[in-house]
Amino acid sequence: MRSFDARSHTYLGYVLWVEGAIGAEEREFLVAVGPGAHGRLGFRAGDRLSGVGEWVANPLEEIAELYKVSGLKMEARGEEAKQGGPPFHTLAPPLPVYRERGHRRLKEERYEEKCRTCMWGCRMPVEMIVDHWNPSKMKHRAETFCYGPLSCPSYNAGSRRRVPGRKGATWTEDDWVDEDATSHRGRDE
Repeated sequence: MRSFDARSHTYLGYVLWVEGAIGAEEREFLVAVGPGAHGRLGFRAGDRLSGVGEWVANPLEEIAELYKVSGLKMEARGEEAKQGGPPFHTLAPPLPVYRERGHRRLKEERYEEKCRTCMWGCRMPVEMIVDHWNPSKMKHRAETFCYGPLSCPSYNAGSRRRVPGRKGATWTEDDWVDEDATSHRGRDE
């Protein structure tokens, strides 16, 4: 959620990139799963899963195409990832760990090229309140973030993000915002 120079985050779950089938259609798609499902099954690259989900009601507010997944079953376990990276493919940590680590903006193209499969790379839906006096005036977009080590050679911040405001005003998110969010970590954390 953004409102001009303020931002807040709500961590509801994980999004899995899945190569598979939805009915008769075979393709790559995104599935939102809750922390309980991840805690129970411990998703990792290469896993083979089955389950039933619902199409997302409002695609502007979600990154995933499917959510409210039920009957999730592990059909086959993928190979255990090697330690190290990037990209980092070990088991994703619990959601509070992401919040504690803090994030930095990540260039969209870099996310697609190198960070999409990394457990620290993230694309999130962003809801922007354009006029804080009239919170019903909103815009939506997707933004990419990195929760990974500050020393990661794949990291590229990209350009500073602009946030629309009231009566055409714009706020530009400077580098110090990301530096502040991750200042409690060492370079290799």
